[in-house]
Amino acid sequence: MEPINIDNDIINMEPPPSPKPSFVRNANLANMKEDYLYHLALDSKNHDLRDMFKDVKFVCFGGSPSRMKAFAFYMKDQLKYKMIAGQTLENISKGSDRYVLYKVGPVLSVSHGMGIPSLSILIHEILKLLNHAGCDPDSVVFFRLGTSGGLGLEPGTVVISEAAVDGILRPYMEVATLGMIIQYPAFLCPELNKELLDTAKSIGCQSVLGKTMCTYDFYEGQARLDGAFCDYTEEDKMNFLKRAHARGIANIEMESLCFAAMCHRAGVKSAVLCVTLLNRLEGDQISTPHDVMEEWQCRPQRIVAAFIKQKLGITD
Repeated sequence: MEPINIDNDIINMEPPPSPKPSFVRNANLANMKEDYLYHLALDSKNHDLRDMFKDVKFVCFGGSPSRMKAFAFYMKDQLKYKMIAGQTLENISKGSDRYVLYKVGPVLSVSHGMGIPSLSILIHEILKLLNHAGCDPDSVVFFRLGTSGGLGLEPGTVVISEAAVDGILRPYMEVATLGMIIQYPAFLCPELNKELLDTAKSIGCQSVLGKTMCTYDFYEGQARLDGAFCDYTEEDKMNFLKRAHARGIANIEMESLCFAAMCHRAGVKSAVLCVTLLNRLEGDQISTPHDVMEEWQCRPQRIVAAFIKQKLGITD
């Protein structure tokens, strides 16, 4: 990062080219005798991170710990991964109550909680983990698998994000650093998105490419009428959502902007796949039966699993 003029209030920061592929861009890390990944309950002194994670090729992020545990077991079956006798899949980060982390061969399944702050912490530590493990940044792909509110889409549709924007439709994430606001562009990989869309079609999973609005709040930030506070009318809400829809917004959630910005900053290929649980143009609350929603929530997982199997040459 170039020196910053502290007289400026807002800095727009495009990551400079890295002299060599690396998950991290922090010279301070080289001077640390030990790196404690506190929120993952792992560290570079007491764990052989290279031996544990050197073969990782795919990192799959999702908000719910139980969902990412289920995804790990699903991938175990999909990859036909055989555990050594007496072993089972365990939460590698069980020493922490912040996130869960499961490993199935070259696949990591990790929960990130809800919202940008929680996700940001996790991505920092996952990037450092992969760096300690000696993984190749050019060979690792990050996926966010989640749920969202759709705009003008049939519930159950998977939106593959072609772009991420904030609550006022700006394509960058703002981070307050040293008393300044730094703006990091949020880009996603169009080539990867095309492959994922083709994969979705091949398995019969209803999917579209679209822009994703990422907000810092679930209620007022997403123009809901059912929060504890609401200082706008239903007409105000509908006008806002219709304007967003007219500008290409297909769904709304709370993590894509951070995910896209941090992956772009690290030079990691990434994709965001979120199923829509309702059409926000028709209401705010979800009334779909639980079993139907459970099937919908598995759709992004099915697409990514099929993609990973294709890349690994695994056939049914």
